[in-house]
Amino acid sequence: MTQSQEIIPTPSLKRPIVLVGLMGAGKSKIGRQISIDFDIEFIDTDTEIENIAGMSIAAIFDLYGEEKFREIEAREISKLLKGKPAVISTGGGAYMQEKTRAIINQSGLSIWLKANPETLAERISNTDSRPLLRGKDPVKVLQQLAKERYPLYQEAELVIDTDGLSLAKAIEKVKKTITSYITTSSPNGKTT
Repeated sequence: MTQSQEIIPTPSLKRPIVLVGLMGAGKSKIGRQISIDFDIEFIDTDTEIENIAGMSIAAIFDLYGEEKFREIEAREISKLLKGKPAVISTGGGAYMQEKTRAIINQSGLSIWLKANPETLAERISNTDSRPLLRGKDPVKVLQQLAKERYPLYQEAELVIDTDGLSLAKAIEKVKKTITSYITTSSPNGKTT
């Protein structure tokens, strides 16, 4: 550990941490590190669904459509939230589904990792693996998604802005925010 790193106590988690936000927000990268730091399991819902279906998310979208994918996703998220505390990374559209959002808000600590669409587009390296971006201008698609989704993402228990932060700084901010929130049990729930 370097002198500049601060020791942050690990909070006692009573429920899963559920990361929501648009693609490129860092849900998987930040989530993996947070799970290591908090010594709990990391679960990526897209990976879980791909393992169950035996095919990629893009293939599920192509073969069965988004509606069927969202049904599978809601079922898996509900099942994961009944398990032991973990860090759960959700797909960008999961929180948009009313039923899924209600389950997440009731059983997990929902955290919106927020960033501007332009920043998100810079962070995404493989647009072909993302059905909503395939063959399109990522910035325009993300700007449209932000318009549609940000009002609902705002319902998350915590809102953490990672725009302009390096991955290391974003991880540090998320970890500090979660730790502070859990240890102080803030009743209003919104943190930026």
